[in-house]
Amino acid sequence: MPDKVTLTPEQKALRINLEPSIYGSFVEIGAGQEVARNFFKVGSASGTIAKTMSAYDKYFSDAIYGKEKDGRYVCKSRLNKMLDHEYGLLKERLDPEEYKDTRFFTFADTIATINYDKTKRGHGWIGLRFQKNLKEEPSDFIIYIELYDQDAKLQQETIGTIGTNLIYACFNEADPKEILKSIYDNLSKDQFKINVVEVKGPAFKNIDNRLLSLNLVKEGMTDAVIFTPDGINQQPASILRKKNILTIRGSFRPVTKVNIDMLEQGLSNFKANKKVEKNNIQILFEITLSNLKSEGQVNDQDFLDRADILCSLGYTVMISNYKKYYKLIEYLSQFTKLRMGLILGVDSLIDMFEEKYYRNLNGGIMEAFGIILTRDIKFYLYPFKPNKEIELLNSSNVPIHPRVKDIYNYLCSNGRIEDLKYNKDILGIFSKDVLKKIKSCEEGSWEENVPEGVSKIIKENNLFGTTCSIK
Repeated sequence: MPDKVTLTPEQKALRINLEPSIYGSFVEIGAGQEVARNFFKVGSASGTIAKTMSAYDKYFSDAIYGKEKDGRYVCKSRLNKMLDHEYGLLKERLDPEEYKDTRFFTFADTIATINYDKTKRGHGWIGLRFQKNLKEEPSDFIIYIELYDQDAKLQQETIGTIGTNLIYACFNEADPKEILKSIYDNLSKDQFKINVVEVKGPAFKNIDNRLLSLNLVKEGMTDAVIFTPDGINQQPASILRKKNILTIRGSFRPVTKVNIDMLEQGLSNFKANKKVEKNNIQILFEITLSNLKSEGQVNDQDFLDRADILCSLGYTVMISNYKKYYKLIEYLSQFTKLRMGLILGVDSLIDMFEEKYYRNLNGGIMEAFGIILTRDIKFYLYPFKPNKEIELLNSSNVPIHPRVKDIYNYLCSNGRIEDLKYNKDILGIFSKDVLKKIKSCEEGSWEENVPEGVSKIIKENNLFGTTCSIK
């Protein structure tokens, strides 16, 4: 079977222009008419474009779409207002009888390109509201992107290609995962990342936006996605900006009483820190992509099972491609300069000091810890004692290799590593053991090892492949 031919942006724009059933408007804020320009310059645009506009002045923009509560213009709420307003005008101003064979669309973007001093990264929201089929209710495909070209003009050209790819793919692809891939046609992942994706409407029936967001990480389109308890993928900056971030990493397969005890003890210590504002804390339950791949390929249902439980408990979930802690810390610190905390177990701490994980760095483990030491981060260590025969391990006796022990001692002496209190009655609970009992339906042997209400959620929804009945 021959490989799929990748069309240029010009070829895609021309094919859309020559399709008589597609007709709509382009509205672009911030980066100029970069997408619309692609459709104008290839010819036959009169058959596609009903209107194009750039409300570049913020007062004009506010007069048309209304003010945002936070005063921002590059935000999702602004994009949605643009889509609502402009698509409404199409339906209001165009005679439905004359356009009965037309599929309407509105393309909108609100973009800020890199500034002159190159101190602020380009970013923005892009969306398409469109009728996939005649007389069908419209569907939305919305993304949030970060731009990495080091020149504003190059970023504008990139936006023009992204928008053209999106419009063409939405009208020609059924699978939203294929639409996401097509957005990168004639572009590289070094030029931009997609941090948020959201689809809705009849063109995307039975599509779970969480799985689409997971796909962004799986395909290298972004390094991390964040879900709030309502299950919605959020722009990371809107959740983490200027927050005291407290992160706990784990498999949470399923979440156990130990995980919750770790969080509660860590949160107590974190709040007691003078550098932490109690009302400004953002808790993250983080799962790495490598953890999701622990049994081979990522199992989408297994991921949803974990996310469903954590979100039902009211927690915010982050899926990241940061297997190494220094990369996670580096990522989070781009959103805040405030004190952060990381809750981890003894086994994770030992892994963090394994030199083999840093062979890709020129400076090895010293380079990694150089990044950690320049961030305002504290590690909260939960002890390890699986049975009576094994000595309890904490910061005082954790086995660290002599070659890197000085780094560890430096962190301890500077108060970067802090032992947590613990509930000795639950130290022997491990997620892998609980999961095994769930899958074998060992009634009464695992329910007490998970937080209240979790066993009911697992049984009601047959999570993790269980067929256990509810009692």
